[in-house]
Amino acid sequence: MYDLLLKNGMVIDPMQNMAGIYDVGVKGGKISFIGPSGDAGNATEVCDVKGKIVCPGLIDIHTHVYDGFYSRGVEPDKVGVYAGVTTLVDAGSAGCDTVGGFYKYVIPNSYTEILSFLHICRTGLSTSPDILHRESIDLDATIAEVDRNPSFIKGIKVRMVSPALEIFGMELPILAKEAARASGVKLMVHIGDVEKKYDPTVIRKLLPILDQGDIVTHLFTDNPGGVLDGNNKLVPEAKEAVDRGVWMDTAHGRLNFSFEVGKRVLDQGLIPDCISTDITMPGRLNSVHSMTEMMTRFLALGLPLDKIIAMTTQNPAMALGYDDRLGSLRIGNQADISVLELRPGNWVVYDVLGDNLVVDQAFVPFLTVKRGRVFLPNAGPREWGWEPDSVSVIRSCGSTKC
Repeated sequence: MYDLLLKNGMVIDPMQNMAGIYDVGVKGGKISFIGPSGDAGNATEVCDVKGKIVCPGLIDIHTHVYDGFYSRGVEPDKVGVYAGVTTLVDAGSAGCDTVGGFYKYVIPNSYTEILSFLHICRTGLSTSPDILHRESIDLDATIAEVDRNPSFIKGIKVRMVSPALEIFGMELPILAKEAARASGVKLMVHIGDVEKKYDPTVIRKLLPILDQGDIVTHLFTDNPGGVLDGNNKLVPEAKEAVDRGVWMDTAHGRLNFSFEVGKRVLDQGLIPDCISTDITMPGRLNSVHSMTEMMTRFLALGLPLDKIIAMTTQNPAMALGYDDRLGSLRIGNQADISVLELRPGNWVVYDVLGDNLVVDQAFVPFLTVKRGRVFLPNAGPREWGWEPDSVSVIRSCGSTKC
């Protein structure tokens, strides 16, 4: 007897090299069965998901969900379990001086699992700019905070932006790396400076600092400091970093995702490891509506379905060092499952520059299971639901905001 049985779905689990029509059984909050339809037996709750994709729970490795403490933070469950995503990683909203609210107020009131990369800046993103002077970083306090909460804090986040670079120079990522290594966690580095103030070749100094397991986020940024040089060629240090085992994350956000850059990076043989949203409240109202729409952007860029599923399940789980319980539907694993619909249509998706791509399928959340509990999607981030913009609507009114 199972607590839940998902029947007849197209199961895609890259970690197990599995793709086919199977039933998935859940008992006691764990995956307890995966096999041909009809072999599972009885269940308390049965959901027929024929025609839907059943995959490991989606993991958004770059978000901002410090709701109520960071002014741009999004309520976690709205972009988590009610949006097809089972695990969210907050990428630096909090620093060592401000992270306490996560433990006391945000995590206890969220069904979605939340992990964090702690900002190297003491105050995280509650100050803007985040780093104002050298006293903005307290290395000892940052290391101590990670050591106190290793199950929540999975890494250190640093942003290669002005004015932090003017204050610290290349000492900035070195300090962040020192904190990460002292605590035994990963380093996530934001590239691309929207202020456009610093030398764009700083990327060539940064990438050699990074080691296996570190994460570069905003791979497709069009801002100075990205992985393309002045001739739109991939800097050699980028592929060298990939060869060393550095993870590459796309992190759309409001200001750091260009289709043209993405095409050039892909055409030169660098395939990102992870798809993430970099979602904030302003971003959700503008260009970053949901994780599933980010996945649709990659369909539009020509990536295959199985690769996109791997980039949102297996790879982020491995990047976090949690592939022993997340990112796969292995029997005994935590029962985190995303059931998605690939909805046919004539859709258009946009990057942060307003450039668009047309795609004939869109990912839409259908049902989410977190630790065995079922969640149905809410109405979606737009008034009409989860779908991207329709090409016919856009062409008739000439604007994505009409």
